[in-house]
Parts: sequence; C-alpha cells; structure tokens
Amino acid sequence: MSVLILADHDLGQLSPSTARLVTAAQGLGDLHLLVAGQGASALAAAAHFAGVSKILVAEGPDALPTADSLRAALVALAPGYSHIIAASSSLGRDVIPGLAARLGVMPVTDVVEIVAPNRFVRPIYAGNAFEHLSSSEPLHILTVRTSVFTPAPLGAAVPVETLAPLAPGRVTTLRAERSAGDFPDLTSAAVVVSGGIAFGSVEKFAALGDLATALGGAVGATRAAVDAGYAPNDWQVGQTGKIVAPDLYIGIGVSGALQHLAGMQGAKRIVAINTDPEAPLVKVADYALIGDLVEIVPQLIAAFRKA
Repeated sequence: MSVLILADHDLGQLSPSTARLVTAAQGLGDLHLLVAGQGASALAAAAHFAGVSKILVAEGPDALPTADSLRAALVALAPGYSHIIAASSSLGRDVIPGLAARLGVMPVTDVVEIVAPNRFVRPIYAGNAFEHLSSSEPLHILTVRTSVFTPAPLGAAVPVETLAPLAPGRVTTLRAERSAGDFPDLTSAAVVVSGGIAFGSVEKFAALGDLATALGGAVGATRAAVDAGYAPNDWQVGQTGKIVAPDLYIGIGVSGALQHLAGMQGAKRIVAINTDPEAPLVKVADYALIGDLVEIVPQLIAAFRKA
C-alpha cells in the first residue's frame, strides 16, 4: 500500500512542514503527495521531494481550502492508502479528526517518531512522557510534529496526476486576516528567541526582535507575555501555542512553566537568561546567564551584530 501526505501551503508557497512530513514518512512505503487548493498545479512544481513517487493535484476555488472540502477528497482517496499523514498545524488539526470520524478509525496525533508502519511515538502529559503505541487500524491517520524532523531535499521530477477539482464544502471562507511579520516561520526556524512577562512592557519586549534579526531567527513568547499584549498570539510557544524544535532556543525572562516547556523541549540547544537560578527553564538549559535581561540583551545584540 501507499502513503498519502497532505501538503500544507499558504500564500502561494509550500509550507516548510511539507518537506519535513516527507522525511517523517520515509520507509513507510510508496509516498504520494496531495497538493490541493487554488494554484495547486503551480505549487506541485516545487514539490518534487526526494522519496516522493507521485504528486496528486486537486485544484480548488480557495487559496486556503476548507477542511470540509479536503476531507471529502481524502475520503475518496483513502481506499488506496495504508496511511494518511498531515502536519500538526492548524490545517492538519482541522482536517484529520473529522476525516478519522468519517472513515471510522482512530487517529494518532502529534507523532514525533514513526518506529514501524503501525508503531508510533507521541508526547503525553504536556511532554513529560512519551507514549509508544501500536495501532491495529486498517488505515493509519496521523498528524506529525514536523519540527522534530529535518526537511527532505528536492529530488528528481516525478509523475503529476491531476484529480477532479475540490468539491465545494458546507463551509465558505469569507475573509482571511493576517498579521505582518518580518521573521521566519516560528515552527520551522533554526533559531528561536522567546521572551516572558519579565520584560515589563511592549517597548522592552521589542528588543527581542533586534536579537532575533541579528541571529536570523524567529521571535517567540510565553502565554503570559501574549496575554499582557507584549506579543501577538501567533508568537506564543507552548502547549496552547506553537510547538518548536529549533537548533537553538533562547528563553529570556522565561521562568519555564510546564505548559511552555511542552512547546520547546525538543530544541537541540537551550539558553536561559533569568535572574532566578532556580527557574525551571534554567534547570533544563544547556547554558544559563543569571542576570538582568535589561543589561544582558543589549550586550548580546551588540556582540552578535559585531560578529
């Protein structure tokens, strides 16, 4: 049997998570990639990843196809596949549960390792433990935390099969509102600089942007910082925010509540800057700077700019 991967895309470009999904699914079988929505044919030209043997294209009226229309297309395709895989993104979390319900199978969510075709690893208890599970379902429907996988490289051109256009669903997208950003995508950035409520003001929190720019990274925030209005919602890292696993994670003024740690503990290197040497993030960090962030952050920005 073959494996169907649902490509994630936005603003006319494939999301970085798509290449990481291909890596996650390597070894499961024959990999097919479904690109659906407005401009899918053009997007397919950039989707020839190493390991993918076929690209399926389903055009649709919406740049961001609704979960309802995607589920209908996936239900029709499902009999030919042993696995259907999507990213643990807003799209995957919207599509997959309803798809599993319509197909009468149990989904496996937030997978961080695929051990065998029917054996998966996923975090539980806010990331404090990992569940190793075996599934006896005839069809495995998964969402994957793509941040823990490296992107698959582009490979040779593969066949592209055009499917019937997406059928209109019962839900219509009336408008999409976006917040402008000057930083890389948070969930795929190699460097993430996060700040907490300790910054004390929007103006002081803005210094994180200068540090992130100097490092070529993205800006994250704790829930408390977001609730205080220091950062937008889409910068929130944690159990109720975004899950990140960068090469370098710098937490500044971040105490390290359990919910926040659940969102970033996959980072390869962790640096904590805090006045409290007993803060939870300091205890799990590879490196810690104990001191006042107001003094340390400007020094770091100056040092990295000079370097």
